[in-house]
Amino acid sequence: MTRSWIFPGQGAQVVGMAADLAERFAVVRETLAEADDALGFSLSKLMAEGPMETLTLTAHTQPAIVTHSVAVVRVLREAGIDEPVAVAGHSLGEYSALVASGALSLSDALRSVHARGQFMQDAVPAGLGAMAAVIGLDAETVTSVCADRSSDEHLVCAANFNDPTQTVIAGHKGAVEAAMPALKEAGARRVLPLPVSAPFHCPLMAPVQPRLNEVLGSVTILEPSVPVVANVDAVANSDGGRIKGLLVEQVCAPVRWVDCVQTLRAQGADELLELGPGRALAGMVRRIDKELPTTSLGTADQITAYLEARS
Repeated sequence: MTRSWIFPGQGAQVVGMAADLAERFAVVRETLAEADDALGFSLSKLMAEGPMETLTLTAHTQPAIVTHSVAVVRVLREAGIDEPVAVAGHSLGEYSALVASGALSLSDALRSVHARGQFMQDAVPAGLGAMAAVIGLDAETVTSVCADRSSDEHLVCAANFNDPTQTVIAGHKGAVEAAMPALKEAGARRVLPLPVSAPFHCPLMAPVQPRLNEVLGSVTILEPSVPVVANVDAVANSDGGRIKGLLVEQVCAPVRWVDCVQTLRAQGADELLELGPGRALAGMVRRIDKELPTTSLGTADQITAYLEARS
């Protein structure tokens, strides 16, 4: 089979993440030590022991998820698994995809997302922004309902096009709350507020962009060894010169995950491997393309079972 690798974003974190991998694989222990050195604090201890409220701070969550994902990549490569035809990541996961492609080093990616997470937290004061998941309503209707109710001072818009039945909205808290009953009236089965610390992937994140641009200007970005499907335009990108701009634009742009999965299919993938914590992306892929099998590999048992099935 021809495989692509996909990488999860924020929300997949859990206390104890990667601990079982570290017990079983030396390369994971090496990866965790590399992360600690890059960041100047013990991310590995925070991942293993928590507390959860500290781990879920955006500036900690983002490097933790990237570290876990890259550790899985390294385990698979040590085992001789075939390289992917393309890679993609959901929001934050795009950084994991870039490390997997060789465009970013792990240390540069971790320092970048640690800063990115802090910038995002700083961009909108606590309690002023919100996000909500809209279930059972097509993306066009969600976008239209939000547009009818949005203004610069009362902003709400689509932030994540996760699958054909789920779109996440973001914006000012009052605007998001006001849009929720309108979305239900338009046919949504459910509209669920999300427990997030900031309204990601919407114009309220604009203050992040110049700060992130400066950080990314200090890191080395190489040509990716395989195409990386960008969240912003769902195009399979092989041009290292475009990566910085895409990552900066991604902060305020919606995540076009439905289109990203379709692009991976167009690149020739007939199987996806979800590398990192959780199984959220596998569920999204099933709802996007039932004929595209996805295997989640984030725990030692999952990886061992996968490798044994291939031997």
